[in-house]
Amino acid sequence: MWIFITLFAAGCQSVRTAYQNTLARETGFLHATMSRSLYGLPLVSVYLVICWQLFGWVSVEKNLVFVVAASICAITQIMATYFMLRAFQAGSFALGTLLSKTEAVLAALIGLPLLHYTLTMGAWFGIAFGVLGAIVMSVKWNNIRQAHKDVSLLLGLASGLCFAITSVTSSIASHSLSGSLITSAGVTLWYVLALQSIILCGIQIYKSKDILAPFRHEFALSCKVGVLSSLGSIGWFTGFALVNPALVKTLGQIEIIGTLYYSKVRFSEKMTTQQWIGGAMIVISVILVVTSTIK
Repeated sequence: MWIFITLFAAGCQSVRTAYQNTLARETGFLHATMSRSLYGLPLVSVYLVICWQLFGWVSVEKNLVFVVAASICAITQIMATYFMLRAFQAGSFALGTLLSKTEAVLAALIGLPLLHYTLTMGAWFGIAFGVLGAIVMSVKWNNIRQAHKDVSLLLGLASGLCFAITSVTSSIASHSLSGSLITSAGVTLWYVLALQSIILCGIQIYKSKDILAPFRHEFALSCKVGVLSSLGSIGWFTGFALVNPALVKTLGQIEIIGTLYYSKVRFSEKMTTQQWIGGAMIVISVILVVTSTIK
């Protein structure tokens, strides 16, 4: 089940990221980051009500673990999205997206002591191979000694780290609730989006001195970003609740196919042979992880 959910989430995220990149160019990083939470919250609210009716409610009273984990999840996801959008500007859409995919191995490492999940040797090899593919794709080998000064590389890696923390903390938050895991994931997602909306709308209103600022720029495009983001997040958060987040994020790297398509067709970016090789390695890593975990 988690495989199909993850593939759905990856497809939605691939399209959403392309729209969000366009939105960032038109309105700036703050609005583009805010749109995924504020404009996605209504759909997630409807989804949560459906989960409530189908699977029952969960206990959320006086749950400090949930509040702390979900709040960290909300903040790190804001940071991850911001770093990724900055990486787009510093490098390219394809490189920014693919560098953020280092989150898979980071989620595995962070999740070991916190979630007590175990991985097979095949899964570890697949995760490591995918990260190696991201490195092959992004590092300029003729200037390897200066790689630590590459802004797009650093921003992409920072995005990957923040996304990894997001994955692990969302899983912790969902598992801290008693009741259906599907509803728990929905509650976690709703809380995360609501907190993000309050934080980012507050910043945007403060900077613009306009209470309607979040709704004045590219409304139709913002709605597309929000809807696609909410659909993708429903898939991600449900997957995180069901299995090891590292497996979900590694399989989610299949979105590289959509990334390469939008990079070439929508943004007219050219891919080098080195980048194609790195991309192929990431796809192979996805296959390795899936085949090693299916029983």
